Amino acid sequence: MLRKIAVVLMEDVSLFEFGVVSEVFGVDRTDDGVPAFDFKVCSAQPGVPMSTSSHSSVVAPYGLEEMEDADLIMIPATTWRHEYDERILDGLRRADARGTILLTVCSGSFVLGKAGLLDGRPCATHWRYVKKFEEQFPLAKLDADVLFVDDGNIITSAGTAAGIDACLHLVRRELGSAVATRIARRMVVPPQRDGGQRQYVEVPVPEQSGESLQPVLDWMVDNLTDEHTVPALARQAQMSERTFARRFVAETGTTPLKWVTTQRVLRARTLLEQTRMGIEQIAAESGFGTAALLRHHFRRVVGVPPQDYRRTFRTTA
Repeated sequence: MLRKIAVVLMEDVSLFEFGVVSEVFGVDRTDDGVPAFDFKVCSAQPGVPMSTSSHSSVVAPYGLEEMEDADLIMIPATTWRHEYDERILDGLRRADARGTILLTVCSGSFVLGKAGLLDGRPCATHWRYVKKFEEQFPLAKLDADVLFVDDGNIITSAGTAAGIDACLHLVRRELGSAVATRIARRMVVPPQRDGGQRQYVEVPVPEQSGESLQPVLDWMVDNLTDEHTVPALARQAQMSERTFARRFVAETGTTPLKWVTTQRVLRARTLLEQTRMGIEQIAAESGFGTAALLRHHFRRVVGVPPQDYRRTFRTTA
């Protein structure tokens, strides 16, 4: 049962991520049937202003002793670094040994990693920090794509919106879907996004200079419904097939087929968000030809079926 909740703040805390956990657990919604939480914001130096990532300051009124009997301890995002206050790390280790639920948002996962609590365990973090995380915590089982990972008493999430998803998932897991739905409705956010969804990262056309393939890449994007074979693309680039294939991989990091498939998924994603086109029409407009091919490649790249994506992300056309 979630009764007492401790949020641990450190220097350079992200106010938005702190706001996420505060909005879900720190607002009194007992008038709407949400249980009351004993919400404590604490730090290693209570009462002392701490810097934030937005060049302001915040004060935690409580000390780290509030972690000792908390049912849930949350770590919002903070500036990534190699060292963290050992008193905080010790408190997290003791909490984990007691079975306390630990939840991180974005780069907060680095704190649990530094405490040694993610070794051998599945976890998530923001896509921008994947390389740093893997270098610093090679024993952790990082899933670089998903929104959040629920591994029992440890829940780690990606960026800001994924933090909301992870918090609402925890509420649903511990208190039921009715409570989670009430909180989501008050926050005006979707009540459920599965943790296995991808972190919807933009994959832009790479900008290059000099003797690059940029003109060919632009032409491919403008003609996604065409069939793009290596011989045809090599002629477009005025190169031999071998030279073109080598240059393409060097410049984009992938093959022409995989690259154009990703661009077609991105086109389909935009059409799902911004139009009322049917799936068959979107498949034709994005170059897949059939709805079956669209569904196959969309789910492989994005992580969810096209219709599920549309329900979550479509805006008024």
